[in-house]
Amino acid sequence: MTTAEQGTGRGGLPLRARLASTVSRTASALSRAAGRGDGSVIGGWLGLKIDPDLLKHLAAGRRVALVSGTNGKTTTTRLTAAAMGVLGDVATNSLGANMPTGHTSALARAGHTPYAVLEVDEHYLKQVIDATHPVAIALLNLSRDQLDRAKEVAMMATLWRDAVRDRDSRIVANADDPMVVYAAREARHVTWVASGQRWHDDSWVCPACGAHIVRAGEEWACAGCDLRRPVPQWRVDGDAVVDPYGNRHQLMLQLPGRVNRANAATALAVAAQFGVDPAAALPRLATVASIAGRYATVERDGRTIRLLLAKNPAGWLEAFDMAERAPTLLAINARDPDGLDTSWLYDVDFSPLQGRRVLITGDRAMDLAVRLEVNEVEFEHVPTFAKAVAAVPPGRLEVIANYTAFQDIRAELNRVN
Repeated sequence: MTTAEQGTGRGGLPLRARLASTVSRTASALSRAAGRGDGSVIGGWLGLKIDPDLLKHLAAGRRVALVSGTNGKTTTTRLTAAAMGVLGDVATNSLGANMPTGHTSALARAGHTPYAVLEVDEHYLKQVIDATHPVAIALLNLSRDQLDRAKEVAMMATLWRDAVRDRDSRIVANADDPMVVYAAREARHVTWVASGQRWHDDSWVCPACGAHIVRAGEEWACAGCDLRRPVPQWRVDGDAVVDPYGNRHQLMLQLPGRVNRANAATALAVAAQFGVDPAAALPRLATVASIAGRYATVERDGRTIRLLLAKNPAGWLEAFDMAERAPTLLAINARDPDGLDTSWLYDVDFSPLQGRRVLITGDRAMDLAVRLEVNEVEFEHVPTFAKAVAAVPPGRLEVIANYTAFQDIRAELNRVN
């Protein structure tokens, strides 16, 4: 590298990093202007091609929080960024581009901010920790996801364990998930949150010794070693979050379901690592209504349509909990971002849909049809989202879709509106 390349430009960035950051922002803006997407990947990709250390340079001088997990990380990242806004401007990858290209693009686009909250794909956690040296890391949950390419859950827990071992970062971890506890207890500083875990099918076997996990109410413990549920410092109590000092903080969320109250508890616990008073953060959490279209409610042709995203068995379980008892459209694709294997449908218990009107659509609707028959759920097949809307009477329509089916429906609603 030449002396000029090693020099420092304005804002403390080396000249190469400054050039890479400019290219990143420009490419992102051009992508958006051309209607080719939000530019959150291409900008970071080009920036890292010019300077492979660009993420490290852009993170330097910022106090960073990372959020990772199989489910809920986009929502928890948005809530955490809102809570952190009490302190000042926060950079974040709010649209869910959660690999280093997305992180790089988000930081380059944000300019100079004192704080950053970044959603991180589970597989990239160690790489992003190394680059950003975060103050706090939220570990939400681990469960099966995209079976044709995702790592087995206990293997992922071991990778997380290695990623957080002996770090100075404050770990904010889900006390109710044995896989997360196994990973997080290797860290120096851990704050435990009772986030709940309705999905148990990936945590019956201890990742430390292979013995059975025994559950009794909220408590769990390994029958063969010392792995057990730690005492949580933060917990959800009804519609309130209780902090480590026993103070109750009443939530006024626009987001539905217990899972989002748990996400809010984690967000408050992460923000507290930066000195944020939970009472000051609560009004900001209440402003979060939709995350990249998730939970959005749209009026169309006299129907009130709510969009719920569910990408894996644990996510579908939570979606059923959030959905009102109303006509429900299920949409399933199996394109590359979804994972090509739909066998995970047999890990989902669809029986909560019995007795309600169910419509199905998507590229792999017939796979879903077979699965619903096994659960004795009556359904109607509709070839398109528009025909689903036309098929139900005015009123509520709940839509639960996996990733690309969700994006297809959002795009259609955006075209009409």
